[in-house]
Amino acid sequence: LTPPLPPSQGSWETSSGKTEGLVGGPLSVLMAVLYLAVCVLGLAGNGLVMAAILKLDRMSTATTVYIFNLALADGLFMVGLPFVSFQYLQDRWPFGDLACRLLVLLDGINQFTSVFCLTVMSVDRCLAAADPVRFGPWRRPSRAKVISLLLWPLSLLPVLPMALRFSAEGGQCGPDPHEAVGSWWMVFITCAFVLGFALPFSIMAVSYAVLALALKARGAPGPGGQPPESQATRMVASVAVVFAICWLPFYAVNFYVLHHSDTGQAFDGIFRAAVLLSYAWSCTNPVLYACFSDTFRRHFCTLLCRDGRPSTCDANTEAFDLCDDARTGQPSPV
Repeated sequence: LTPPLPPSQGSWETSSGKTEGLVGGPLSVLMAVLYLAVCVLGLAGNGLVMAAILKLDRMSTATTVYIFNLALADGLFMVGLPFVSFQYLQDRWPFGDLACRLLVLLDGINQFTSVFCLTVMSVDRCLAAADPVRFGPWRRPSRAKVISLLLWPLSLLPVLPMALRFSAEGGQCGPDPHEAVGSWWMVFITCAFVLGFALPFSIMAVSYAVLALALKARGAPGPGGQPPESQATRMVASVAVVFAICWLPFYAVNFYVLHHSDTGQAFDGIFRAAVLLSYAWSCTNPVLYACFSDTFRRHFCTLLCRDGRPSTCDANTEAFDLCDDARTGQPSPV
Protein backbone atom coordinates (compact mmCIF):
# COMPACT_ATOMS: atom_id res chain seq x y z
CA LEU A 1 0.00 0.00 0.00
CA THR A 2 1.25 3.46 -0.84
CA PRO A 3 1.17 5.47 2.40
CA PRO A 4 -0.91 8.47 1.35
CA LEU A 5 0.20 10.84 4.08
CA PRO A 6 3.93 10.83 4.81
CA PRO A 7 4.37 11.89 8.44
CA SER A 8 7.48 13.62 9.68
CA GLN A 9 7.80 10.83 12.22
CA GLY A 10 6.96 7.20 11.63
CA SER A 11 8.91 4.03 11.00
CA TRP A 12 7.31 3.44 7.59
CA GLU A 13 8.53 6.84 6.40
CA THR A 14 11.99 6.63 7.88
CA SER A 15 13.12 4.36 10.65
CA SER A 16 15.21 7.13 12.16
CA GLY A 17 12.20 9.47 12.21
CA LYS A 18 14.37 12.36 11.03
CA THR A 19 13.11 14.61 8.26
CA GLU A 20 14.73 17.89 9.16
CA GLY A 21 15.50 19.89 6.05
CA LEU A 22 12.77 18.08 4.12
CA VAL A 23 9.63 19.56 5.64
CA GLY A 24 8.93 23.17 4.74
CA GLY A 25 12.03 23.43 2.56
CA PRO A 26 12.51 23.45 -1.22
CA LEU A 27 12.15 19.66 -1.45
CA SER A 28 8.80 19.77 0.32
CA VAL A 29 7.55 22.48 -2.03
CA LEU A 30 8.77 20.52 -5.06
CA MET A 31 7.14 17.30 -3.85
CA ALA A 32 3.87 19.13 -3.14
CA VAL A 33 3.83 20.58 -6.66
CA LEU A 34 4.62 17.18 -8.20
CA TYR A 35 1.84 15.50 -6.23
CA LEU A 36 -0.64 18.12 -7.43
CA ALA A 37 0.57 17.70 -11.02
CA VAL A 38 0.09 13.92 -10.80
CA CYS A 39 -3.36 14.52 -9.31
CA VAL A 40 -4.45 16.82 -12.14
CA LEU A 41 -3.09 14.57 -14.88
CA GLY A 42 -4.51 11.44 -13.31
CA LEU A 43 -7.99 12.90 -12.84
CA ALA A 44 -8.02 14.39 -16.35
CA GLY A 45 -6.75 11.28 -18.11
CA ASN A 46 -8.90 8.78 -16.28
CA GLY A 47 -11.91 11.10 -16.40
CA LEU A 48 -11.55 11.27 -20.18
CA VAL A 49 -11.42 7.47 -20.41
CA MET A 50 -14.57 7.10 -18.29
CA ALA A 51 -16.41 9.76 -20.31
CA ALA A 52 -15.48 8.04 -23.57
CA ILE A 53 -16.71 4.68 -22.31
CA LEU A 54 -19.97 5.98 -20.82
CA LYS A 55 -20.90 8.33 -23.66
CA LEU A 56 -19.60 6.54 -26.76
CA ASP A 57 -19.08 2.89 -25.85
CA ARG A 58 -21.64 2.48 -23.03
CA MET A 59 -19.63 -0.42 -21.58
CA SER A 60 -20.80 -2.70 -24.37
CA THR A 61 -17.95 -5.21 -24.00
CA ALA A 62 -16.08 -6.96 -21.19
CA THR A 63 -12.85 -5.10 -21.91
CA THR A 64 -14.42 -1.66 -21.68
CA VAL A 65 -16.14 -2.68 -18.42
CA TYR A 66 -12.74 -3.51 -16.92
CA ILE A 67 -11.12 -0.39 -18.39
CA PHE A 68 -13.89 1.75 -16.88
CA ASN A 69 -13.38 0.26 -13.42
CA LEU A 70 -9.61 0.58 -13.82
CA ALA A 71 -9.98 4.26 -14.73
CA LEU A 72 -12.44 4.83 -11.86
CA ALA A 73 -10.07 3.27 -9.32
CA ASP A 74 -7.12 5.23 -10.72
CA GLY A 75 -9.11 8.46 -10.61
CA LEU A 76 -10.20 7.90 -7.00
CA PHE A 77 -6.59 6.99 -6.18
CA MET A 78 -5.78 10.64 -6.93
CA VAL A 79 -8.24 12.03 -4.37
CA GLY A 80 -5.79 11.92 -1.47
CA LEU A 81 -2.97 13.74 -3.24
CA PRO A 82 -4.08 17.31 -2.35
CA PHE A 83 -3.99 16.25 1.31
CA VAL A 84 -0.49 14.85 0.80
CA SER A 85 0.58 18.19 -0.67
CA PHE A 86 -0.98 20.09 2.22
CA GLN A 87 0.89 18.04 4.82
CA TYR A 88 4.15 18.46 2.93
CA LEU A 89 3.75 22.23 2.93
CA GLN A 90 2.30 22.71 6.44
CA ASP A 91 3.89 19.76 8.27
CA ARG A 92 0.64 19.04 10.06
CA TRP A 93 -2.65 17.15 9.70
CA PRO A 94 -5.57 19.25 10.98
CA PHE A 95 -8.40 16.97 9.80
CA GLY A 96 -8.53 14.49 12.70
CA ASP A 97 -8.24 10.73 13.18
CA LEU A 98 -11.36 9.77 11.25
CA ALA A 99 -10.36 11.66 8.11
CA CYS A 100 -6.87 10.17 8.36
CA ARG A 101 -8.17 6.60 8.51
CA LEU A 102 -10.78 7.17 5.81
CA LEU A 103 -8.18 8.59 3.46
CA VAL A 104 -5.82 5.68 4.08
CA LEU A 105 -8.74 3.30 3.48
CA LEU A 106 -9.78 5.04 0.26
CA ASP A 107 -6.20 5.11 -0.96
CA GLY A 108 -5.68 1.40 -0.35
CA ILE A 109 -9.00 0.22 -1.78
CA ASN A 110 -8.44 2.08 -5.03
CA GLN A 111 -4.85 0.93 -5.29
CA PHE A 112 -5.72 -2.75 -4.96
CA THR A 113 -8.84 -2.45 -7.11
CA SER A 114 -6.75 -0.89 -9.87
CA VAL A 115 -4.24 -3.74 -9.75
CA PHE A 116 -6.98 -6.40 -9.56
CA CYS A 117 -8.84 -4.88 -12.54
CA LEU A 118 -5.66 -4.87 -14.57
CA THR A 119 -5.01 -8.51 -13.67
CA VAL A 120 -8.54 -9.64 -14.54
CA MET A 121 -8.37 -7.73 -17.81
CA SER A 122 -5.12 -9.52 -18.67
CA VAL A 123 -6.76 -12.89 -18.06
CA ASP A 124 -9.74 -11.78 -20.14
CA ARG A 125 -7.48 -10.94 -23.08
CA CYS A 126 -5.77 -14.30 -22.69
CA LEU A 127 -9.12 -16.10 -22.92
CA ALA A 128 -10.06 -14.05 -25.97
CA ALA A 129 -6.87 -15.13 -27.73
CA ALA A 130 -6.96 -18.77 -26.62
CA ASP A 131 -10.52 -19.55 -27.75
CA PRO A 132 -12.91 -16.61 -28.24
CA VAL A 133 -15.82 -18.90 -29.11
CA ARG A 134 -15.43 -21.28 -26.18
CA PHE A 135 -14.85 -18.57 -23.59
CA GLY A 136 -17.30 -16.10 -25.13
CA PRO A 137 -20.08 -16.71 -22.55
CA TRP A 138 -17.60 -16.04 -19.74
CA ARG A 139 -16.64 -12.72 -21.29
CA ARG A 140 -20.06 -11.14 -21.55
CA PRO A 141 -20.36 -7.55 -20.29
CA SER A 142 -22.90 -8.62 -17.68
CA ARG A 143 -20.44 -11.07 -16.12
CA ALA A 144 -17.62 -8.55 -16.37
CA LYS A 145 -19.74 -6.06 -14.41
CA VAL A 146 -20.36 -8.63 -11.67
CA ILE A 147 -16.66 -9.48 -11.46
CA SER A 148 -15.70 -5.81 -11.36
CA LEU A 149 -18.26 -5.14 -8.63
CA LEU A 150 -16.77 -7.94 -6.50
CA LEU A 151 -13.24 -6.57 -6.85
CA TRP A 152 -14.07 -3.44 -4.84
CA PRO A 153 -15.04 -5.13 -1.53
CA LEU A 154 -12.27 -7.68 -2.10
CA SER A 155 -9.77 -4.81 -2.06
CA LEU A 156 -11.02 -3.81 1.38
CA LEU A 157 -9.73 -6.99 3.06
CA PRO A 158 -5.96 -6.29 2.92
CA VAL A 159 -6.38 -2.57 3.62
CA LEU A 160 -8.76 -2.37 6.60
CA PRO A 161 -6.32 -3.74 9.24
CA MET A 162 -3.73 -1.11 8.32
CA ALA A 163 -6.19 1.79 8.17
CA LEU A 164 -7.34 1.03 11.71
CA ARG A 165 -3.73 1.39 12.90
CA PHE A 166 -3.35 4.93 11.56
CA SER A 167 -4.12 8.04 13.58
CA ALA A 168 -3.52 11.79 13.61
CA GLU A 169 -1.93 11.80 17.06
CA GLY A 170 0.91 14.28 17.30
CA GLY A 171 -0.49 16.40 14.46
CA GLN A 172 0.53 13.97 11.70
CA CYS A 173 -1.48 11.31 9.87
CA GLY A 174 0.61 8.18 10.25
CA PRO A 175 0.95 4.89 12.11
CA ASP A 176 -0.44 5.01 15.65
CA PRO A 177 2.56 5.60 17.95
CA HIS A 178 0.98 3.31 20.56
CA GLU A 179 1.19 0.35 18.17
CA ALA A 180 4.27 -1.81 17.64
CA VAL A 181 4.68 -0.39 14.14
CA GLY A 182 7.69 -2.42 13.06
CA SER A 183 6.07 -5.83 13.57
CA TRP A 184 2.68 -5.25 11.96
CA TRP A 185 4.13 -3.13 9.14
CA MET A 186 6.45 -5.99 8.17
CA VAL A 187 3.45 -8.33 7.94
CA PHE A 188 1.38 -5.82 6.04
CA ILE A 189 4.00 -4.74 3.54
CA THR A 190 4.79 -8.39 2.82
CA CYS A 191 1.12 -9.20 2.21
CA ALA A 192 0.71 -6.05 0.12
CA PHE A 193 3.75 -6.98 -1.96
CA VAL A 194 2.38 -10.47 -2.63
CA LEU A 195 -1.23 -9.42 -3.31
CA GLY A 196 -0.54 -6.06 -4.94
CA PHE A 197 2.57 -6.79 -6.98
CA ALA A 198 4.12 -10.27 -7.08
CA LEU A 199 0.96 -12.33 -7.65
CA PRO A 200 -0.75 -9.91 -10.11
CA PHE A 201 2.49 -9.40 -12.02
CA SER A 202 2.98 -13.18 -12.32
CA ILE A 203 -0.59 -13.66 -13.56
CA MET A 204 -0.18 -10.85 -16.09
CA ALA A 205 3.12 -12.30 -17.31
CA VAL A 206 1.62 -15.77 -17.78
CA SER A 207 -1.49 -14.36 -19.46
CA TYR A 208 0.49 -12.30 -21.94
CA ALA A 209 2.85 -15.21 -22.62
CA VAL A 210 -0.15 -17.38 -23.52
CA LEU A 211 -1.55 -14.52 -25.57
CA ALA A 212 1.71 -14.18 -27.52
CA LEU A 213 1.83 -17.93 -28.15
CA ALA A 214 -1.78 -17.93 -29.34
CA LEU A 215 -1.13 -15.07 -31.73
CA LYS A 216 1.99 -16.77 -33.01
CA ALA A 217 0.14 -20.05 -33.56
CA ARG A 218 -2.59 -18.25 -35.45
CA GLY A 219 0.07 -16.70 -37.65
CA ALA A 220 -2.13 -13.94 -39.05
CA PRO A 221 -0.38 -10.62 -39.74
CA GLY A 222 -1.33 -7.66 -37.61
CA PRO A 223 -1.90 -4.09 -38.72
CA GLY A 224 0.68 -2.92 -41.20
CA GLY A 225 1.66 -6.49 -42.02
CA GLN A 226 3.71 -6.86 -38.82
CA PRO A 227 3.86 -10.31 -37.22
CA PRO A 228 1.32 -10.54 -34.38
CA GLU A 229 3.94 -11.89 -31.97
CA SER A 230 5.99 -8.69 -32.35
CA GLN A 231 2.93 -6.56 -31.60
CA ALA A 232 2.13 -8.64 -28.51
CA THR A 233 5.74 -8.43 -27.36
CA ARG A 234 5.71 -4.63 -27.50
CA MET A 235 2.47 -4.44 -25.56
CA VAL A 236 3.65 -7.00 -22.98
CA ALA A 237 6.89 -5.05 -22.53
CA SER A 238 5.04 -1.75 -22.02
CA VAL A 239 2.68 -3.26 -19.45
CA ALA A 240 5.34 -5.16 -17.53
CA VAL A 241 8.02 -2.46 -17.58
CA VAL A 242 5.75 0.44 -16.52
CA PHE A 243 4.05 -1.60 -13.81
CA ALA A 244 7.41 -2.76 -12.43
CA ILE A 245 9.09 0.64 -12.71
CA CYS A 246 6.29 2.36 -10.81
CA TRP A 247 5.76 -0.18 -8.01
CA LEU A 248 8.90 -2.21 -7.45
CA PRO A 249 10.91 0.78 -6.09
CA PHE A 250 8.20 1.47 -3.51
CA TYR A 251 8.27 -2.06 -2.13
CA ALA A 252 12.06 -2.16 -2.32
CA VAL A 253 12.53 0.97 -0.19
CA ASN A 254 9.94 -0.22 2.31
CA PHE A 255 11.70 -3.53 2.82
CA TYR A 256 15.01 -1.69 3.03
CA VAL A 257 13.73 0.64 5.76
CA LEU A 258 12.45 -2.31 7.79
CA HIS A 259 15.93 -3.84 7.91
CA HIS A 260 18.03 -0.69 8.40
CA SER A 261 17.73 1.43 11.51
CA ASP A 262 19.40 4.60 10.20
CA THR A 263 18.67 5.61 6.62
CA GLY A 264 19.51 9.32 6.67
CA GLN A 265 17.96 12.28 4.90
CA ALA A 266 19.18 11.28 1.44
CA PHE A 267 17.24 8.04 1.65
CA ASP A 268 14.19 9.92 2.91
CA GLY A 269 14.15 11.79 -0.40
CA ILE A 270 14.43 8.51 -2.30
CA PHE A 271 11.53 7.10 -0.31
CA ARG A 272 9.35 10.11 -1.11
CA ALA A 273 10.21 9.81 -4.80
CA ALA A 274 9.28 6.10 -4.75
CA VAL A 275 5.90 6.92 -3.20
CA LEU A 276 5.28 9.60 -5.84
CA LEU A 277 6.23 7.17 -8.60
CA SER A 278 3.70 4.62 -7.35
CA TYR A 279 0.97 7.26 -7.59
CA ALA A 280 2.17 8.25 -11.06
CA TRP A 281 1.35 4.74 -12.29
CA SER A 282 -2.33 5.72 -12.33
CA CYS A 283 -1.49 8.44 -14.87
CA THR A 284 0.05 5.97 -17.30
CA ASN A 285 -2.94 3.64 -17.54
CA PRO A 286 -5.01 5.85 -19.87
CA VAL A 287 -2.03 5.90 -22.23
CA LEU A 288 -1.17 2.21 -22.02
CA TYR A 289 -4.67 0.72 -22.05
CA ALA A 290 -6.68 3.25 -24.03
CA CYS A 291 -4.52 5.41 -26.26
CA PHE A 292 -2.96 2.38 -27.93
CA SER A 293 -6.39 1.75 -29.43
CA ASP A 294 -7.42 3.71 -32.52
CA THR A 295 -11.01 3.40 -31.32
CA PHE A 296 -10.27 5.26 -28.09
CA ARG A 297 -8.28 7.88 -29.96
CA ARG A 298 -11.32 8.56 -32.12
CA HIS A 299 -13.47 8.70 -29.01
CA PHE A 300 -11.10 11.21 -27.43
CA CYS A 301 -11.19 13.33 -30.56
CA THR A 302 -14.99 13.25 -30.50
CA LEU A 303 -15.03 14.46 -26.89
CA LEU A 304 -12.28 17.07 -27.16
CA CYS A 305 -12.56 18.49 -30.70
CA ARG A 306 -15.29 20.98 -31.48
CA ASP A 307 -15.85 19.62 -34.94
CA GLY A 308 -15.38 16.00 -33.89
CA ARG A 309 -18.06 13.67 -35.15
CA PRO A 310 -19.27 10.70 -33.11
CA SER A 311 -17.02 7.68 -33.36
CA THR A 312 -18.69 4.70 -34.96
CA CYS A 313 -17.74 1.09 -35.34
CA ASP A 314 -19.76 -1.29 -37.43
CA ALA A 315 -17.82 -4.42 -36.52
CA ASN A 316 -18.96 -7.04 -34.07
CA THR A 317 -16.93 -6.07 -31.04
CA GLU A 318 -17.83 -8.92 -28.73
CA ALA A 319 -15.35 -11.40 -30.19
CA PHE A 320 -12.30 -9.28 -29.46
CA ASP A 321 -13.89 -6.40 -27.55
CA LEU A 322 -12.36 -3.48 -29.42
CA CYS A 323 -13.52 -2.31 -32.83
CA ASP A 324 -10.05 -2.10 -34.30
CA ASP A 325 -9.21 -5.58 -33.05
CA ALA A 326 -12.30 -7.07 -34.65
CA ARG A 327 -11.39 -5.55 -38.00
CA THR A 328 -7.91 -6.99 -37.95
CA GLY A 329 -9.02 -10.34 -36.58
CA GLN A 330 -6.54 -10.04 -33.73
CA PRO A 331 -7.30 -9.73 -30.03
CA SER A 332 -5.80 -6.72 -28.36
CA PRO A 333 -2.93 -7.47 -25.96
CA VAL A 334 -4.70 -5.33 -23.37
